[in-house]
Amino acid sequence: MNARLLFEDRGLKTYALVFETGDEVISGLTNFAREKKPAGSRFTAIGAFREATLAYFDWERKEYRKIPVREQAEVVSLIGDVARAPDGSPKVHAHAVLGRPDGLAMGGHLLEAHVRPTLEAALTETPQPLQRKHDPQSGLALVRP
Repeated sequence: MNARLLFEDRGLKTYALVFETGDEVISGLTNFAREKKPAGSRFTAIGAFREATLAYFDWERKEYRKIPVREQAEVVSLIGDVARAPDGSPKVHAHAVLGRPDGLAMGGHLLEAHVRPTLEAALTETPQPLQRKHDPQSGLALVRP
């Protein structure tokens, strides 16, 4: 992944992140956040994946059900944020809508994805922190302002 700072003003920063064939998206975003240490950020992206694993949160079981995508897919939309986990580490939370070769779309929580040929992202870092805290009702670490 290649990154370039595009804009900076009063603690607000915008980066262009370009992933190339074979790059894994969630680990790439996590590594970027470890290096830059943003207080909080949000991102959007478009491009394509050679394969991905989406997920759906099963409320009754309190766990994610994996949805494997084992074909080339267009990234119609990828949105998410990076917040600090309860232990202080960066936690990427992303949702994706993928376009299949037959024109149908599928979406969900993005667990893992490998790029082919590119993924173009814009990440905006904010000066105010985003913090995740354990939510006893869902069992998840949710953003709490």
